[in-house]
Amino acid sequence: MTFPHDPPAGAATGASRGTVLVTGGAGYVGSHCCQAFVKAGWNVVVFDNLSRGWRDFVRWGPLIEGDILDADALARAFAEVKPDAVAHFAALAYVGESVDDPGLYYRTNACGTLNLLEAMVAAGVPRLVFSSTCATYGEPQLMPIGEDCPQSPVNPYGWSKLIVERMLADFDRAHGLKSVALRYFNAAGADPGGAIGERHAPETHLIPLAIRAAERGGDFALTVFGDDFATPDGTCIRDYIHVADLAEAHLAALAYLVKGGATTALNLGTGQGHSVRQVIDTVARLAGRLVRHSVGSRRVGDPPELVADPSRAAAVLGWQARRPGLDAILGDALAWHERERQRQGTAV
Repeated sequence: MTFPHDPPAGAATGASRGTVLVTGGAGYVGSHCCQAFVKAGWNVVVFDNLSRGWRDFVRWGPLIEGDILDADALARAFAEVKPDAVAHFAALAYVGESVDDPGLYYRTNACGTLNLLEAMVAAGVPRLVFSSTCATYGEPQLMPIGEDCPQSPVNPYGWSKLIVERMLADFDRAHGLKSVALRYFNAAGADPGGAIGERHAPETHLIPLAIRAAERGGDFALTVFGDDFATPDGTCIRDYIHVADLAEAHLAALAYLVKGGATTALNLGTGQGHSVRQVIDTVARLAGRLVRHSVGSRRVGDPPELVADPSRAAAVLGWQARRPGLDAILGDALAWHERERQRQGTAV
């Protein structure tokens, strides 16, 4: 294992609650959850191949470089770490890429998770918090979306996550492995303390691209994929949830499992929808700069509206989003991207 150079910021003191092995802990949501786990008193070990994650995001525990497709590497990690629970974020998550290369997504997301579940059973690790997605719902006809809404994905990414949810139910019945599948809506924002934020390569997410368009002025323009949807301003509506709220939900899910909670699946969202146009306008207002953009064609399979009904997460976990407005989400995102720009000495 390799260890971070600096002691974890905000680490809890006193007795540990146990150890969590965090697959994909070098990624966007995974790293924010590592921070939340450590602050709550858990020990964290990250398992990540760094293909889509960032070494500098591993700040709250040691790193084991490994791939979930490598069953032997997983077995060694479990033997070394002896975790009490697993938080599983390691996955590929680009919808377009999944359409172009479905095998890559089924292999990594489904087969990789199967390796992980078998390693957990072999090591006797009984608890898993799983990073799922609202993409398992496909194009729902009713809003807001509850957990009982039919799941009918429209792309291989969504199907790969739904397959994992099926596996979780089966591994519970066969082996007693308890899990919580958390179906995210649109993760957004950055650590309010500024330590980490949203970074992808390539960058395809609306908020980082809107911030880039504001920072670079005439050098870069955002593409809006369609402005003729049946929504008030013609652009897609999404439920944007602050990544810090997501992290708190994972912490609550872990506590639920430790207390003996049953296997379940829960939506993570705010219950509020915001359009692409509203995001652009809010970035422009907060940044004090124009967000250059153009309108392109709709993307295939892009639903007009996706908004969560998060009431079951409130009932089961006692969790609800505490930062539901665009100003809070985009303010933290802008602050982190500005720090990144200054650190790198160039526009992010």
